[in-house]
Amino acid sequence: MAASEYHHGDMDIKDQKATWDGFLTFSVWGSLIIFLSVAHAVFTISLGIHWAVSLGILTVAGIAAGLLMNLGGRWMATVVLLLLTGLFVQFMIWLFGVLI
Repeated sequence: MAASEYHHGDMDIKDQKATWDGFLTFSVWGSLIIFLSVAHAVFTISLGIHWAVSLGILTVAGIAAGLLMNLGGRWMATVVLLLLTGLFVQFMIWLFGVLI
C-alpha cells in the first residue's frame, strides 16, 4: 500500500522553497516600487513639492529601504533606473512644452 511507504519529512521541498522565496521577493520589490511611485505623485501633486526635490527624496528613501531590508545590488540598480526614467519623463515633458 502506498500510504505505508510515506515517511514524514523525507520529501525534497527545494523547488517549493525556491518558489516561495521568489514570491516574497516579488512582493517586497513590487510593494516598494508602488510605494515610491505613489509617494512621488503625492509629494508633487498634493503637497506641491518640486518634482526634482521629490525625486531626490524618494531616491534616497528607496536606497535606504534597500539597505535596511538587505535587498542587494539589483535593488540599487532598479532605484537608479527609476531615477533615470523619472528624469527622462520630465525631460520629455519639458521638450514638448517648448515645442508647443
